[in-house]
Amino acid sequence: MPFEETERFQRGLENLNRIDGEAGQNVINSLADVSPDLARYTIEYPFADIYNRPGLDLRSREIATIAALTAMGNAQPQLKVHIEAGLNVGLSEDEIKEVILQMSVYAGFPAALNGMQAAKEVFSLKEADKTGGTTVDE
Repeated sequence: MPFEETERFQRGLENLNRIDGEAGQNVINSLADVSPDLARYTIEYPFADIYNRPGLDLRSREIATIAALTAMGNAQPQLKVHIEAGLNVGLSEDEIKEVILQMSVYAGFPAALNGMQAAKEVFSLKEADKTGGTTVDE
């Protein structure tokens, strides 16, 4: 990557890989040619600065992120990345579904329905990866 390799950048990249895994790296890669600065900012600010703050563990941060992205209702790609990140940091599928269901009260049914569909897609892909098979939706 053509980024300045600062300590902040490295810390952010390590967190990005630990939390979001391949899905996060795919986002960065998709930005590298069109806006390398946005890709770098995405690594440094959220993953080097915010995710390293004391006060919340990674599970809690992902619960908040999944809730916010569900409530926004217009961030399906980012929601899918963070549903996967939630699984990566120890959330269960049931916990993720409960967070999304909770958003039906505050963000409305359309947002919760769309969020649950995103979760279904992520869970299905994860299951297919485990079994080496295909999903029902394919």
